[in-house]
Amino acid sequence: MRTARRSTPADRRTPAAPTTPASPVLLPRRTPSADDSEGDGDGDDDDGRPDPVLDVVVPVHNEEKDLERCVRRLHAYLVETFPYSFRITVADNASTDATPRIAARLARDLPGTCWIRLAEKGRGRALHTAWSGSRSPVLAYLDVDLSTDLAALLPLVAPLISGHSDLAIGTRLARGSHVVRGPKREIVSRCYNGLLRGTLAVGFSDAQCGFKAVRRDVAERLLPLVEDRGWFFDTELLVIAERAGLRIHEVPVDWVDDPDSRVHIVSTALADLRGMARLGRALAGGRLPLTALRRGGGLERVTELPPGLAGQLLRFAAVGAASTLCHLLLYTALRSFTGAQAANALALLASAVANTAANRRLTFGVRGRHGVLGHQLKGLAAFLVGLALTSGSLAVLHRTAPEAGPGPELLTLVLANLAATLLRFLLLRAWVFPGRGARRTRGTSAS
Repeated sequence: MRTARRSTPADRRTPAAPTTPASPVLLPRRTPSADDSEGDGDGDDDDGRPDPVLDVVVPVHNEEKDLERCVRRLHAYLVETFPYSFRITVADNASTDATPRIAARLARDLPGTCWIRLAEKGRGRALHTAWSGSRSPVLAYLDVDLSTDLAALLPLVAPLISGHSDLAIGTRLARGSHVVRGPKREIVSRCYNGLLRGTLAVGFSDAQCGFKAVRRDVAERLLPLVEDRGWFFDTELLVIAERAGLRIHEVPVDWVDDPDSRVHIVSTALADLRGMARLGRALAGGRLPLTALRRGGGLERVTELPPGLAGQLLRFAAVGAASTLCHLLLYTALRSFTGAQAANALALLASAVANTAANRRLTFGVRGRHGVLGHQLKGLAAFLVGLALTSGSLAVLHRTAPEAGPGPELLTLVLANLAATLLRFLLLRAWVFPGRGARRTRGTSAS
């Protein structure tokens, strides 16, 4: 609930009235700066003028050190360069330091600045609350440390204002991005986004960059479906949007790591893994009304799986069945000459080479000799993972049942191969043949 009233929006340029969903926001006329009275919650201010075109939310928790510097710098940038009317909303989630007092002072001093106070902690909760209560046609947020160069703000929101895209994100992992950060955070970020591509088959490149925007009419349909109220909020919002076929625009950004970041990597990573598992179960069980999120007639037909995934799974399953049969036949033929472990390794190696070649052409549609050696080397790395899994299963069987014969061994290998096959598909899709699954949308929108 808003506990402090909005100060005067910086509407030196008066925007046109908010448009109907899927329509572009009309460009505002440049007019002299004027003060507005308090918002009354109906989408228009008391003097009859509509809300600003853009509402930029800055979620904060105990940010007394950086808050004033951030908001004043953001406000000055918007006043000097941004061609539309705007509002800055400081969303304080349960700060215990001087953050609320600073936010209240900024709301009094800076036209177009307001703040809200939440009793519970959570970045996702702050964004959910602020976006749900705003009537601006375009909603955005950025992190208080201003790690992202503000020059990317207009390119971020322009496709939403024009009606071309539904959501927009800054990406640190696209060509054209310039990123300065330590190796630990670089590795964590790339592993996280790689895991997302492998498990949820996402097409967007950077889920956690604190620089995003969404059309209000789209947010009104998405927000009720997003359960997370912490750091996974961004990822969940984007995954649901992409699965529903909404257009996600990506903007390469210049980004400098904040050395004073207070994000606890281990606890955040564990929470994200739980979020992925929960969201994966919801998507697999069809519990999300994805088709209801589509704009009326504005998007292509949407399936419950990302583009191409259903066909890939069928082709991969066929190749995998043939490979498994080949592996078992070779194992049976070699076992009497080499022993169980050596026979398994040789059979798995031969079937892995054939499997990579078949999946390269049939499952992921890669033709020609370009990159074939790299694909096979990565395929062999995936083979080593499968070898460790199947060999480990045989070792456990022989330790627990020393007298086990070929029958139990084959059954153990079948079960281990099923697990190795699933892991192999994820590695092939996200690592060996990246970009051959869900479509990426760097610099352009993905429909």
